[in-house]
Amino acid sequence: MQIEKVHGSENHFFLLDQTKLQTKLSDQELVEFTKKIANPQTGILAGSDGVLVIDQATHEGAVAQMRVINADGSEASMCGNGLRTVSRYLAQELSLDQFKVQTLNADLQVSKSESFAPNVPAFSVEISPVSFAAEKLPFKNLNTDELIDQAVPEFLPNLKFTSLAVPNPHLISFVSAEELASDDLGNLGKRLNAKNPYFPDGVNVSFAQILGKNKLFVRTYERGVGFTNACGTGMSATSLAFALTHPDQGQFDQEITVYNPGGMVKTSVHKTGETYKINLIGNATVTHHVDISEADLHAANLDNVTITKTEEETAYQAFVTQLPKINDISVKS
Repeated sequence: MQIEKVHGSENHFFLLDQTKLQTKLSDQELVEFTKKIANPQTGILAGSDGVLVIDQATHEGAVAQMRVINADGSEASMCGNGLRTVSRYLAQELSLDQFKVQTLNADLQVSKSESFAPNVPAFSVEISPVSFAAEKLPFKNLNTDELIDQAVPEFLPNLKFTSLAVPNPHLISFVSAEELASDDLGNLGKRLNAKNPYFPDGVNVSFAQILGKNKLFVRTYERGVGFTNACGTGMSATSLAFALTHPDQGQFDQEITVYNPGGMVKTSVHKTGETYKINLIGNATVTHHVDISEADLHAANLDNVTITKTEEETAYQAFVTQLPKINDISVKS
């Protein structure tokens, strides 16, 4: 059995195709395997932000199903960066350039895009459904049914927040460079992902710096993970919040460039009636192939794996090096 180490904007995962197994891992085995392999101390290749699980689709029109198991064993509704890597894998397996992938809440359209650079393949993925309703996130005790560009002193003074589900729950604030680099994001992310009266299921928290027209830098504290190099649904949700709350700088139906600690993606946000849709375009990089027996997969035993490195990370880093340097923020800060 071969699994892959992959990343989108340095949001790292291991990719496991359950359709290749004689016996699929149970949910509990998936949780134990993810906790083991994703942990930097117990895993391999410095761990990851989680495991992407491919399985047979149960919905007509979708070619496969994707599940996202976070590093702590919880399951995410969606992962935009992960979906790009899954899309690349399926495109190669099925010889398709455009298709739908079943996720927890929706069947999403994906397609192969023009490479960002030599040996840096890119894919475009649909991010939906979108909701601002309190019960969809959910949030409580904020005296509002929707939170759009509003001050919330209970969170942080002098900042305004927007919250939406895509379908992962996100809380977003547009901030200065100084605020972006402060400890506030980490402290707020930890507080709202522990037991709290506002987001009972936790929430992904993003701070964004506006760099210019249709241009952002986004840093995310991700539910179930902590700081990540990038969060695909976070950058997508932030792009929509940008267009809604800063219409002079963020525009619908235009390409938005979103920089992050792991690199860069492109987004576009669209509105049809009262329905929103977001497209996320970014790299889908394979850094390693990992051979492991099916028995060891079930036992979460990583002692007998064989690892083969690709050259794609070198190509990706060359691409990142030529991007504009915006700040010194990294995922470890």
